[in-house]
Amino acid sequence: MAKPLVGEAITTITRPDQGLLMLFYRAALPLSRKTLAFVAGIIRRHRAAIGSLWRKLDPARQALIVLAYLRKGETFADLAAGFGVGVATARKRCGTAW
Repeated sequence: MAKPLVGEAITTITRPDQGLLMLFYRAALPLSRKTLAFVAGIIRRHRAAIGSLWRKLDPARQALIVLAYLRKGETFADLAAGFGVGVATARKRCGTAW
């Protein structure tokens, strides 16, 4: 059995002002390491071409967040919580401006 690319961790966020308890989780994606490496390579080459110095997510984690967005259709809030970044970062890393 293949090891999941993303661990199964649960993050709990409590919003007492609204009385909400939200659970976020990381899920395994059914994709190969070759696919992840391919997408990370595209991101790495793009960053080199534009002279990007630093990003919150390394190319492999950015590739994973993009693939999770495309494959599972998760909301940006769910992706942000799962990857430990802000919603704006998740949105930008997935290539959307809205």
